[in-house]
Amino acid sequence: MGCGRVGSTLARALEKRGHTISIIDASQDAFRRLGPDYRGDKITGYGFDQTVLESAGIKTAGAFAAVSSGDNSNIISARVARETFGIDNVVARIYDPGRAEVYQRLGIPTVATVRWTADQILRRLLPAGSEPEWRDPSGKVSINVVDAPAAWVGHRVTALEETGARVAFLTRVGEGMLPGADTVLQDGDRLHLVLAEADADKVGAALEAGPEEGS
Repeated sequence: MGCGRVGSTLARALEKRGHTISIIDASQDAFRRLGPDYRGDKITGYGFDQTVLESAGIKTAGAFAAVSSGDNSNIISARVARETFGIDNVVARIYDPGRAEVYQRLGIPTVATVRWTADQILRRLLPAGSEPEWRDPSGKVSINVVDAPAAWVGHRVTALEETGARVAFLTRVGEGMLPGADTVLQDGDRLHLVLAEADADKVGAALEAGPEEGS
């Protein structure tokens, strides 16, 4: 639902991947963003209207994305898709970060546009590692990307994880790899750390201090 810049981009991207798409928008003029090569259905109407959703094929849909410019429309449409038509794979675009957290807790996956954009810009403005790569909607868990601290080079990943962070994966010479129990950190490794936000200061201090003797 929504054939703005996001919705039209999503529709074209999914169609290129071999999916069958129906897109809903209240304005017929919005469909011009799809371009001449779009082959899916174009339904004029409101995405929270059950009749409109049925016209778009909601009863056989594998997923539903609510990406209009209105938070209320997106949430109502997402709830109708999930609760009335039983679509499990639903996502809603939300501008208000506070509302996004509420709906996330209610089981409706959301993309908080403003929060996501602000986080991405902060990550590029501030030194590496200052801002998380990702933070869950509750703010309790984050993924942080840091260069392997010099003090830890030559030590095992398992020793570093004793600080309270988990190494989800690391990037070495431009390639991602999953660390094993015997993986030793090398100079230039970039670590993707999963940690509890409450432990962030403790983990940061431990990384800076280096491993304890015998680690």
